[in-house]
Amino acid sequence: MEAPAEPAVAAAAAAEGGDDDGRGRKGSWYAVGERAVLVPYLREHVPRYHEWMQDPALLEATASEPLSLAQEFEVHRSWTLDPLKHTFIVLDKELIEGDFVVGNPHTEAMIGDVNIYMNDPDDLELAEIEIMIAEQKSRGKGLGQEVTLMMMSFAVEKYGIHTFRAKISDSNTASLKLFRKLGFKDASHSAVFKEVTLEAPAAELPLSSPLTIGSW
Repeated sequence: MEAPAEPAVAAAAAAEGGDDDGRGRKGSWYAVGERAVLVPYLREHVPRYHEWMQDPALLEATASEPLSLAQEFEVHRSWTLDPLKHTFIVLDKELIEGDFVVGNPHTEAMIGDVNIYMNDPDDLELAEIEIMIAEQKSRGKGLGQEVTLMMMSFAVEKYGIHTFRAKISDSNTASLKLFRKLGFKDASHSAVFKEVTLEAPAAELPLSSPLTIGSW
């Protein structure tokens, strides 16, 4: 595991695409937890992800619009290239066929995704985080909490993030409960968007450390 990056250096590298792996993409990593593995969002994952996003409940929970498969591939490409976004597909270890193999998309075990967005131009060390466990069979197992902590640990180590923000629909009670349990505090509420904004300093979160991170 690499030494933690200095926050300013990590943010600058993210803003300038400094993590490019020489193939026009950001550098790719995977992370291993107790019950979950985070892997890069690959083209092989897009069809299954597209299936998930046809579910009206998931669209509402994630404040998303339905897309065609072609549009989903284009979104995948843009996310892969954007230095201010980082997306992982979540694998449930119990669903991996055989051993976990770096480079294998393991589509059979994909159950959701987790994202960070460094979308505040005044503070690239602040990240908005989103988590989705799309597969019903993998809910209620504590994976949401584990994956959220893994992603935030990764973001601190690789991007020098000091504060996390989550914007969650009023109706998404499970996510609100999760983030409040982790220590996030309500920062504001939008009556127009029916959305709660929560924030937490990284230093006050029970992050997964050390986190097993490897190059993809």
